[in-house]
Amino acid sequence: MQEVVSEIIAWAWARHHNEWSWYIRPVLLLPFCWFAWRRSLAGIMLSLVALVTSMAWFPAPEVPSPMALELLAAEKAYLLAPWSFGKVAMALLIPFSFAALALAFWHRSPGWGLVVINTMVLAKILWTVVVFTPEGALYHLVPAFLGVAVCNVVLIGAWAMIRRARRRGG
Repeated sequence: MQEVVSEIIAWAWARHHNEWSWYIRPVLLLPFCWFAWRRSLAGIMLSLVALVTSMAWFPAPEVPSPMALELLAAEKAYLLAPWSFGKVAMALLIPFSFAALALAFWHRSPGWGLVVINTMVLAKILWTVVVFTPEGALYHLVPAFLGVAVCNVVLIGAWAMIRRARRRGG
């Protein structure tokens, strides 16, 4: 059984080197926000499954970029290194951030939702700067900033549409 799990992890890890997964992951926050707004626990869970599995949606690149190799080697070393209290606390920020994001939209507060999403991405960028080399962190900025920009544009647009509909009484 352990061998099968190791093979699955290796298969997914190879596919994680495909940088398309880096670009799609932040955009997957949008359905998460939608389902939280709609108060659909099943949709929220489905969105979380999509986020977790998205690293394996794209084929493994035939020749991964050297920077992707460096970034993911550093990430793997970080994850496999001993876990301190601080490292556990940092890891717990992830579920707490998603809970805060779900609560913001569940309670119909797109403004707070935008604050949470932007804070999540900023924290991810800062974590990348601390864990990886500065060059690696800069390489990761493009997908992070593009993803959060798309989220901001879509959410601000949706918020504006909701406000217009409320003013019209619909």
